[in-house]
Amino acid sequence: MKRSTIDRMKELFPRIRERGDDGVWITTVDEAELRARAAAVPAGLPLSGLTFAVKDNIDVAGLPTTAGCPDFAYLPEATAPVVQRLLDAGALLVGKTNLDQFATGLTGTRSPYGTPESVFGGGLISGGSSSGSAVAVAAGLVDFSLGTDTAGSGRVPAALNGIVGVKPTRGLLSTLGVVPACRSLDCVSIFAPTVERAAAVLRAARGLSDGDPWGRTGSRPVADPASLRLATAGSLDFFGDAGQEKAFATGLGRFPGGPREVDIAPLLEAGDLLYGGPWVAERLADLGTFLAEHPDAVLPVTRRVLETGRQFTAVDAWRGVHRLQELRAWTDRLWDTADVLVLPTIGTTYTHDEIAEDPIGRNLNLGRYTQFTNLLDLAAVTIPNGFTADGRPASLTLFGPAFSEETLIGLANELQLMTIAVVGLHLSGEPRNHELTERRATLVGATTTAPCYRLYRLPSGVPGLVRDDTGGAIDVELWQLPVAAVGGLLAGIGAPLSLGRIALADGNETTGFLCEAYAVDAAQDITAGGGWRAHRCASERQDT
Repeated sequence: MKRSTIDRMKELFPRIRERGDDGVWITTVDEAELRARAAAVPAGLPLSGLTFAVKDNIDVAGLPTTAGCPDFAYLPEATAPVVQRLLDAGALLVGKTNLDQFATGLTGTRSPYGTPESVFGGGLISGGSSSGSAVAVAAGLVDFSLGTDTAGSGRVPAALNGIVGVKPTRGLLSTLGVVPACRSLDCVSIFAPTVERAAAVLRAARGLSDGDPWGRTGSRPVADPASLRLATAGSLDFFGDAGQEKAFATGLGRFPGGPREVDIAPLLEAGDLLYGGPWVAERLADLGTFLAEHPDAVLPVTRRVLETGRQFTAVDAWRGVHRLQELRAWTDRLWDTADVLVLPTIGTTYTHDEIAEDPIGRNLNLGRYTQFTNLLDLAAVTIPNGFTADGRPASLTLFGPAFSEETLIGLANELQLMTIAVVGLHLSGEPRNHELTERRATLVGATTTAPCYRLYRLPSGVPGLVRDDTGGAIDVELWQLPVAAVGGLLAGIGAPLSLGRIALADGNETTGFLCEAYAVDAAQDITAGGGWRAHRCASERQDT
C-alpha cells in the first residue's frame, strides 16, 4: 500500500500541472511535504493513502482561506474538525479548491480564480459553488473531496461532472471552521467517484466537535433497499430540455415497480424561500460588514445576490419562519407514506455562454430541485444517471428525512452505474448485446482504445482484446449498467475473457472486456481492421 501511495504522489502534481490553468485549485500543499506524509501514513486506517481536496471556504491550518475573494483571505491557525478527522483517518490533503465567491451560486462561474469547465467539455459549466472540488474528483486528480452545500452546491456540481455527491443531515459533519454562507443551513458535503467511497468518507468525517453550536447526532434504522417505499414528483419542469426529461424517465425505470407520484409543490415553495425570502438576509449577518467595507472586492453578481437581503424586515423573517414550519409539517407527513423521494438533480444543463446571458435566472433553475433540502432538514445522495442523447450528463437525487443517510447510501449503491467498454459480441446489433440490454444497460457512445491494444479472433470465433504497446487503437462502445447487474454479466463470461481496466483514447480508463495473453497464441490477429465489426464485415464480403 505504501509504495503504491508514493508512486501516485509522484504522478499527482505533474498531472495537475499538465491541466494548466483549469480554474480548479486556489492553493496546493507543498509537493515534497505531501510525499513525506504519504510515506509515513500508517496502513490500515479507514482512508489510508487516499488523496482529497477541500473547498476553499473550509479552514486548513497553514493554508489561506479565501472563500473565493482575495481581499477576504486569512491564514487560519486551526484546521476545521471535519478536515482533521479525515487526516486522522489516513487521508492526504492535496490542496484548496475554487468556488463561487462566498459559496453564493450554483454555476461555478462566480470566482476571480477562474471558471472550471465540466469534465465532459463542450463549454458546459462545472456547477457551483463547490466547482473545483467536484472537478478535482471527476478528473481523477484526487480520490474524494469536501464541498459545502447550502442550496445545492454539493449536488449540482456532482450532476454536471458525473460523480457522487452526498449532502448529509445538517450538523452531522461539523461546520466549525467553515466560512458561513447561510449559517443556519450550511452543510459540509462529500464528492467521490463511487457511493462506497463517499460512504467511507462520511463515516470517517462525522461527529460532534467542541465549540460547534450547530453539531447534531442522530440515526434511523437502515432499511433494506428492496423494501423501500419510493416516491417521485407527478409534475416536473425540465426547462424545455427533452434530453434530461427522457434521461430521468429512464432512471425511474431502474426502480422495480416504479415510485408513486406525489405533489412536491410544498417542497418547491420552501426552496423559493431561500433566495426569494428572508433567508437571503441571513447571509448578510456574516458578510454584511465586509461587503460594506470592501464593496469593490466582491464580484458584481455576488454583491447583487447578497444585497437583496436588505429588503427584508424582522416581520418578514418571522412570517418566513412560520410558513417554513407549515411546509416542514407537510414534509414530515410525506415520510409517513414514503421512505425515499427520487428527483432529477438538475432539470437542465447550461454552457458558460448561456449562464452569462442570464446569471441569476439560470442559477435559480439549477437549484429548482436542490434548494429546499436544508430548509426542510433532509438528507440527500446524488448519483449519475447516464447521459442524454447528445452526450450531456444526467443525474438523480435520493432524498430522505434527517439522519437517513445510510438508507439512501444503500439504495444509491444498488442504482450506481458502471461504464463498461465492449469490443466484440456485446456491441450493438451483435449476438450477445441482449446480455447488456436485459440488465437495463444504456449505450453511452462509441470511441476507441488508446493505441496500445491488439484484437484477435480466437479459435472459438470470439474476439479477444490484449494490451500490447506495439498494437493500435481499437473501436469500442461504452455502456452503462447498474453495478448490481455486473456480477450476473460477468458470470456469463467464460475464460479466457474477463473484465479489466482499459485505457481509452481520451486518456481516461474504464472497465472493459479483456483477454488473457496466453489464449492468443493460435489466434488470428485482426488489429489492422481497427475493430470487430470491420473484421466481420470484411469476412462477410470475402465469403460472398
